Amino acid sequence: MGTPGPFEIILILVVVLLLFGAKRIPEIARGLGKGIREFKDATHDIKQELTAEPPRQQIPPPPAPPVQAQPSQPVATEGVAPAPAVPPPAEGQAPGTQA
Repeated sequence: MGTPGPFEIILILVVVLLLFGAKRIPEIARGLGKGIREFKDATHDIKQELTAEPPRQQIPPPPAPPVQAQPSQPVATEGVAPAPAVPPPAEGQAPGTQA
């Protein structure tokens, strides 16, 4: 069986026209066109997925080391009485003894 000739194509079109009617043929053609378009889109998407590079994973930066608080200036406290001043030892006295 070779390529259909013009007589065979006309015969097929007449049979289709008799089976479906003149009003249904455009609807069938539209549905067939949409199906072919969706098939082409799906194959195109699959080809893109297969040829695309895999997405690179972004590695988050390492966490910063914990910061230890170092007092740079004395902390002022409100409402706290200052410590009493200790007078320097008198001459001839040992430190830590009072007269």
